[in-house]
Amino acid sequence: MTSPVPADPLAEAARAAGIVDGYWDIGGTYRPTSDQLRRALLRPLGDPARTAPPFCDPALVIAETRQPAVIGARTEGPVDVAVRLEDSSERRYRLTADRFVTLPEHLPQGYHDVVIRDGAREGRTRLIVCPERAWLPPALEKGERRAGVAVSLYGLRGANTWGCGDFTALRGLIDWVAEDLGGSYIALNPLHAIHNRQPYNTSPYLPSSSYYRNFLYLDIDRVPDLAACPAATALRGHGPALAEIEACNNAEFVEYERVAQLKLRFLRLLWDRFQRQELEAGSERAADFRRYCGAEGDLLDSFATYCALDEYLHSQDPDVWIWPDWPEEFRDPASPAVARFRERHAPVVDFFKYVQWLVDSQAAEAQAYAVEKGLEIGLFHDLPLATDRCGSELWAHRAFFVEGCRVGSPPDDFAPKGQDWAFPPPNRDAHRADGYRLFAETIRKAARHGGALRIDHVMRLFRLYWIPDGYDATEGAYVRDYHQDLLGVLALESHRNKAMIVGEDLGTIEPYMREALDAAGVLSYRLFYFEKRGDGSMQPAAAYPDRALVSSTTHDLPTLAGFWSGQDIETRRELGLFPDHDSYRQAVWFRAQDKKRMFDALRDGGFLHPRYPEEAAHWPVLSGELHDAITGFLAATPSLLMTVNQEDLTKEVHQQNLPGTTWQYPNWRRKMSFTVEELRTNPRARDMAAMFRNRLAREKRLGAQAIS
Repeated sequence: MTSPVPADPLAEAARAAGIVDGYWDIGGTYRPTSDQLRRALLRPLGDPARTAPPFCDPALVIAETRQPAVIGARTEGPVDVAVRLEDSSERRYRLTADRFVTLPEHLPQGYHDVVIRDGAREGRTRLIVCPERAWLPPALEKGERRAGVAVSLYGLRGANTWGCGDFTALRGLIDWVAEDLGGSYIALNPLHAIHNRQPYNTSPYLPSSSYYRNFLYLDIDRVPDLAACPAATALRGHGPALAEIEACNNAEFVEYERVAQLKLRFLRLLWDRFQRQELEAGSERAADFRRYCGAEGDLLDSFATYCALDEYLHSQDPDVWIWPDWPEEFRDPASPAVARFRERHAPVVDFFKYVQWLVDSQAAEAQAYAVEKGLEIGLFHDLPLATDRCGSELWAHRAFFVEGCRVGSPPDDFAPKGQDWAFPPPNRDAHRADGYRLFAETIRKAARHGGALRIDHVMRLFRLYWIPDGYDATEGAYVRDYHQDLLGVLALESHRNKAMIVGEDLGTIEPYMREALDAAGVLSYRLFYFEKRGDGSMQPAAAYPDRALVSSTTHDLPTLAGFWSGQDIETRRELGLFPDHDSYRQAVWFRAQDKKRMFDALRDGGFLHPRYPEEAAHWPVLSGELHDAITGFLAATPSLLMTVNQEDLTKEVHQQNLPGTTWQYPNWRRKMSFTVEELRTNPRARDMAAMFRNRLAREKRLGAQAIS
């Protein structure tokens, strides 16, 4: 008789905390999680086995079609149950519990609160009833396909921009995409609030807050308070201010700090006028502002307080840049010192609320304008993975992050030593205990005023690679999240915001993840560069999945012209990013192989004439015919969405972001080659539009044939 295998308490505690036993790396080698690593990860998490379980499940997320709800409750016998629905109506029951409480009727979609009482004991459950799948526009549900353009909003140039793309410049681009290209959407970089400090605080993918947006995108000239503010109108026509606006607009790159200072100077004048003439008079705009603040609640309070504190403390000591360096009394958002500051500096706190109200208003107007102009989807927003560890979100909501660990990725061909992204991972149990309120707000606010949302690194819903303090990126482990719960909340917010969801599923992803994402209605994200068969050859266009977005590249990868010319490789060589000359030569060799594979796929698929010269695969410059062939390849895939990056439309060789650099490269600062006005008049821009329309027409024909 075989004796039972003794339990391993450490391994069991690690599994209970979501720490996986190991993972398969990109080379096919299994990497087990060592006991030492388990202990290092459990230290900041705590041992779940030593934590007393709550009286009932803190949260339950279920599909509307899979009711009745069954809530885990650590009791037996009769219990009193009160359900407060999201609409504030209540339902009460006397039920029998047997370690579970089964509600007797189906509930509508929404966020409901359940209170279970067993004599003197009481427990609360956040019950979230969701649709089965995320929302899709009716046309896409029927299999019709749509196309659009991806742009970096900060890089839009116009006659009246102040050195940074704004919501009015976006309206000009909307006109071009709707009337000249015939597209259905404009995909944007994340618009979240950042510190706007070069070079370390300009990435839209490392926001200070996931809940609020960057005021740099405001068009000051379109703020209603400007015309009624003599001080601001006088400044607007003043020589030095005009010169600074012109200088920022003519600068080669976006000058974040200069633009921020310029716009804040005007916004403070407008706020002063708004306080005196709107708030005190109780105007309709004042009522709208108060409604906005009331609806935003504590999230806006904490964000605005952080902004006011950040500004005040930096003015007191210019060497203080981040909240971990603030005086200790201000590092805790719930401290008496912060409460006193908020009270004494209420007008300044309210100023930052006013700024967000203006941003929200102009974003709403931009989406309404896009739909009015015929962009079926409109604005396509982006939700980053990361949160700045020195930003407002970590200051205000620290309990929802795990201190003592960082998020990264394991070693692969791109980064042999792994990657350390230097921001803390989410605390899955804190989010669950809070009924996923902050996660829902993140999705809700990112999707607001748009028709689609891209989830950066969507594998985060399933697991993240954690690196404990004192370890490097080669020594981390994966930690799982409650992905079914998160997918349910995502589907609910998708329907409520009428925003389709695309998950950026690049990199190491297990098959079950894509299966779960597809079941939840989340579209895949496929890039031309990466879609290869087992032998390394390129996937044919017909092999791409239909429930996906297809594109050529992203902000972190070479443009088509840059890829073909090897500009990204040369830039890395010039900046000393290769460890040795052999690594550089190897990169050049691999690029040549990839170009040949792409060329073969284009010619074999009929996107290039059979007699097109074979040596074109090795040309240092991407020809117009090759460029058109790649766009045609993307258009011919069965994928529901096709996105063309703005840099590929204008055939730029430089990408927006060069990973692994900060001050060495102008990341997140490149401006568009054309102004939005030139898009309608420049012959080259007109040629681009004609090419796009022709390929889009082909896409629609192929789509119609596939449906029939």
